[in-house]
Amino acid sequence: MEKAKTKIVATIEARMTSSRLPGKVLKEVFNKPMLYYLVQRLRMVPSIDEIVLATTINKTDDVLIDFAKIEGISYFRGSEDDVMSRVVGAGESAKADVIVEITADCPIIDPAVVDQTIQLYLHNPCDYASNVIVRSYPIGMDTQVFSLDTLKKSFSMTEDKLDREHVTRHIRQNPDLFKQVHLVSSYLDYWPELAVTLDEVSDYELIKKIIEYFYEKNPYFSCADIVALIKEKESWLDINRDVKRKGLN
Repeated sequence: MEKAKTKIVATIEARMTSSRLPGKVLKEVFNKPMLYYLVQRLRMVPSIDEIVLATTINKTDDVLIDFAKIEGISYFRGSEDDVMSRVVGAGESAKADVIVEITADCPIIDPAVVDQTIQLYLHNPCDYASNVIVRSYPIGMDTQVFSLDTLKKSFSMTEDKLDREHVTRHIRQNPDLFKQVHLVSSYLDYWPELAVTLDEVSDYELIKKIIEYFYEKNPYFSCADIVALIKEKESWLDINRDVKRKGLN
């Protein structure tokens, strides 16, 4: 049974002080920052009612507030390290019922994959829906959906530093407390080892090539389009092959 009509808010966690690639979210392709491409894609998700940029109170992140104002999206500033509290605050500021948690290192996320994860959440008796626990999609398509109430409950139950840094870690590690459902890709989207996420310079180089290849004819290219392209251009795999992924902790 579908959950009652709710306000669905996408939160984008972003900051300029990334340890591996500082300022990565504003690195440009076609004179537009990576964050621009992510926002445009989330705007294509029919289920999302509002987008909130969840950044920090650091002076270095003032430039992200400027971006949010230019793009006409909401923003919220909170703790750099307690990301969980920042996302709770972002959700509360937007009066969200449901949060779609996205990180800024997924600039070419597929709007259809995001919407499918939302629909999976809405139409199933669950507290949490995602495509990150059961890995099938490429890294960089990561979508997690849960109610603000669920996140607040989780927040009240843990003060573990890692839980607070990795927003849904406590939820994911306690399936007995939080009922979970998982979105699994079709064979067209399947490539769990492929990384199209923005962690290091070589990731930027690969994502830039993908955007440049598609953008003029098909700005909202899909995950399946990316998979097909990389299978065709196998040498592109070498661009970011050596990046060590931290993964979900």
